Amino acid sequence: MKVNRGLLAIVLMSCVGVVVARTAAADEWNKKTVLTFSQDVEIPGTLLPAGTYVFRLADSSTNRHVVQVFDQAGRILATVLTIPTARRIAAGGSRITFDEQPTGVPFPITTWFYPGDRGGEEFIYRTHTN
Repeated sequence: MKVNRGLLAIVLMSCVGVVVARTAAADEWNKKTVLTFSQDVEIPGTLLPAGTYVFRLADSSTNRHVVQVFDQAGRILATVLTIPTARRIAAGGSRITFDEQPTGVPFPITTWFYPGDRGGEEFIYRTHTN
């Protein structure tokens, strides 16, 4: 009986290890990133006042280029389609690039890269032609 209890304890600990590993990988799957902006920024269709936001990929196995943006309370603010983009060297931290704007106009976010990834998301903005 003691051997059976020992075996059961080993099996249970192995199961716990598998569950913990899957939970830890969740941020990598959805690329959850907390970003704080000191100035107003924008993503297509949405102004984000200076503050802290959560960016993550939507939970979809068919389209990995849908970015969701949440406020600090977890409320969804926007869901945006993006296109894949790449950089030559993966950086250790999250990287956001902005488009240039005149003073006083919110900076549009053009790309978002998750730490350690060479592939990222490029935000698509409408261009107005007259």
